[in-house]
Amino acid sequence: MTATAVKQATVTQSRQAPTGQKLCSKTDLVAFSGVAAWLETPQGPTQVALFYLPGFERELYAIDHHDPFSNANVIAHGIVGDIQGAAVVASPIYKQHFRLEDGQCVEDDSVKLATWKVSFKGADVWIEE
Repeated sequence: MTATAVKQATVTQSRQAPTGQKLCSKTDLVAFSGVAAWLETPQGPTQVALFYLPGFERELYAIDHHDPFSNANVIAHGIVGDIQGAAVVASPIYKQHFRLEDGQCVEDDSVKLATWKVSFKGADVWIEE
């Protein structure tokens, strides 16, 4: 068997979170790395990957934790970097890169992870509408 990912033909759609949901505190985040959190959505619970990039214009990102290429919840464990000035995370399984801003896969235009608006409210991390 080869290490080729079998991707699903569907593209992940953007998900809506209920009005203002606390995910964790700022102390739970790891600078320049990802952590996973549970999120309650109208479609049911899902896992979200939070990335904290202190010192950058935008410091906080929330994208789907599920990697559609490996069918595993691993995105928060990926390596953070940049491609042509865009902040990305490389999936730890097959190494596809996803832009943190919009979830778009750099290597495959047909694949896009869900993203959410996220911000700090005091010392807490909140998903916004």
